[in-house]
Amino acid sequence: MPVEVRVFLVEDLRSTQGLMHELFSSLGGFRIVSIAITEAEANLWLEENASGWDLAIIDLVLEQGTGMGVIARARSFPAAGKIVAFSSYASPGVRKHCLRLGADAVFDKSDPAGFIQYCLELSERENSGP
Repeated sequence: MPVEVRVFLVEDLRSTQGLMHELFSSLGGFRIVSIAITEAEANLWLEENASGWDLAIIDLVLEQGTGMGVIARARSFPAAGKIVAFSSYASPGVRKHCLRLGADAVFDKSDPAGFIQYCLELSERENSGP
């Protein structure tokens, strides 16, 4: 039986939230377990659900706070899943900083092909067995 990748989405734009739901529905094998729109809300959810996610997708510019703090907080948990920064501001400097904070990958929203490929490969790894 295929393993479902549990996604924690940190994104304040409803339109992007909707696109993520559509993307993961079309890919199959993914389930968004929670959505946070602020840094504080995301960090609280992580505290309460430390092992309840396999993939965190984090926008860097949020309604309140930034995704940078969420990346660092997510990485601090021993059972942390994969952490992806998905932002319109993924410049080389920002990318380097996100990786230093603990992100596994950084993708620009204007070029989602790499992000989609990353998700597909993650799902395949999760379902390839021990």
